[in-house]
Amino acid sequence: YRSRKRSSKVERTPATMMNADMDAVEAENQVELEEKTRLINQVLELQHTLEDLSARVDAVKEENLKLKSENQVLGQYIENLMSASSVFQTTDTKSKRK
Repeated sequence: YRSRKRSSKVERTPATMMNADMDAVEAENQVELEEKTRLINQVLELQHTLEDLSARVDAVKEENLKLKSENQVLGQYIENLMSASSVFQTTDTKSKRK
């Protein structure tokens, strides 16, 4: 009777250990899955941020081109006004003295 009892205890111990090992593996898998999910979410968030920044850069480049064009037009306009005005005309000081 004693030997049967001991052998049944010996048989239960590996099963109990196996369950504990399986629980530990499941817990480790759960932690790993949560970490992967967190990393995936972080990558997606960074991708969206990069897309937003890229769109902003494109908008700023477009605005910069518009402003450059407007500055050229204004520069030409000012140059035309200055050439039409007698105030900005170059004077020949030698001809005035004679």
